[in-house]
Amino acid sequence: MNSDILIYQNPDGNIKIDVRLEEETVWLSQAQMGQLFGKDKRTISEHIGNVFKEGELDEKVAVRKFRITTPHGAIAGKTQEVEVNGYNLDVIISVGYRVKSPQGTQFRIWATQRLKEYIIKGFALNDDRFKSGNSMNYFNELQERIREIRLSERFFYQKIKDIYTTSIDYDPKDEKTLEFFKVVQNKLLWAISEQTAAELVYRRVDASLPLLGMQSFDKKEAVSIKKSDVSIAKNYLKEDEIKLLGLLVEQYLAFAETMAQQRTPLYMADWIKRLDSILQLNGRELLSHAGKISHQKALEKSEAEFEKYRNTQKVLEKEESLKEIEADIKKLGKAKN
Repeated sequence: MNSDILIYQNPDGNIKIDVRLEEETVWLSQAQMGQLFGKDKRTISEHIGNVFKEGELDEKVAVRKFRITTPHGAIAGKTQEVEVNGYNLDVIISVGYRVKSPQGTQFRIWATQRLKEYIIKGFALNDDRFKSGNSMNYFNELQERIREIRLSERFFYQKIKDIYTTSIDYDPKDEKTLEFFKVVQNKLLWAISEQTAAELVYRRVDASLPLLGMQSFDKKEAVSIKKSDVSIAKNYLKEDEIKLLGLLVEQYLAFAETMAQQRTPLYMADWIKRLDSILQLNGRELLSHAGKISHQKALEKSEAEFEKYRNTQKVLEKEESLKEIEADIKKLGKAKN
């Protein structure tokens, strides 16, 4: 039974569906539909029952029996053949319009866009499939994106963030996604410094130090330090910490490219488990708590230190201006003489 169907978001932010068809349709079991839409088998079964009960589809046409091989329930290491129901693309679409999950939402966005295109134009085309002659473009696109990320000159943590956007269930507008990125950031920072983002900022920001203690901040931009800069944890990392972070991220990117080459779809939760594995493999400690310093406390201190720094800079600028004026006056005096 074919299960090559994915819901994902491309780099342009457009929701896409990739399906490998057999006889102009695709067959999924209830378990496979559960994986596709991120819901348990019981929920999928309930939606399918309602589809047939309401007369939306003909069960005789939409369902086919398949024999599949599964692990034996009673004998370890053995397999057995069991018969399961396979549901065609019509059923999958119907369930996609009923299920409540991030993947279900993405599916409906895609389907609504295709339906609108069809109603307005009278037809809808899968441009990518016609151009490439390949119905499974997701992993090719994913590999290309990972290569671009690896060649990028952007900061390491941003590369990790780019990797997470390739997750099948990634939704930039979901609050859980933002929280997820914070967890990832703290895991990486803890692994290289044994401090969370808030702890790094709170303990290292100091108005009396050059650049307020920001060791990885570009010195060329020192004249334009903004309040937002002093609250960013990565700006306080030392040279050896930056190097270690780079090595960890390179391993992570290599793993991501391997997964794409093997056509293994990953969800955001999968990515974070893999990150933990890589950190442990490198002998780094895993973050298991929220830290001793809150984000708000770190923000308040960084803003207070920034005000001290700015006031000191104003005094220094005033003194420098006075020195320039005195120098100009002396030049004028010499010119008169």
